[in-house]
Amino acid sequence: MAERVPSDHDSVTSFRASVARSGGTRRPCLRLPDDAAVAEGDVVRLLLDGTTTFARVSADSRGLLVRGAYDNERLAREPREGENRLVEWCERHDRGPDDAVELDELDPGYCYGLREPGDRVVYDVPARPNESLRDIASSFRD
Repeated sequence: MAERVPSDHDSVTSFRASVARSGGTRRPCLRLPDDAAVAEGDVVRLLLDGTTTFARVSADSRGLLVRGAYDNERLAREPREGENRLVEWCERHDRGPDDAVELDELDPGYCYGLREPGDRVVYDVPARPNESLRDIASSFRD
């Protein structure tokens, strides 16, 4: 069951992040702060306007970033098929390259929320899956 947590709750760590360009394209991506508890290759939940999306953390010469947010974990790993919800979020909130955003760490290494600076958001934070179920799912992926 999801837990409801406001962005200004004591348990939430907020980081200043920024929107950047994804490589040579004009699509926006999310430049992650150095302090975020993620590593290249991680797939995290990214909450966008009340919707849970999945995002794979990648890296370039400047640090860690998220190039897109997708409807499920498979699409986050193989993004050619799905709609990039991060692009939609940036368009809806008029965020472009070099614009600041707030990245809320809701469950370190697992779940994050994205919001405009100064906004207060109440997140429905999904619970982590049972480890044994996750191991079974991973065995099918490998």
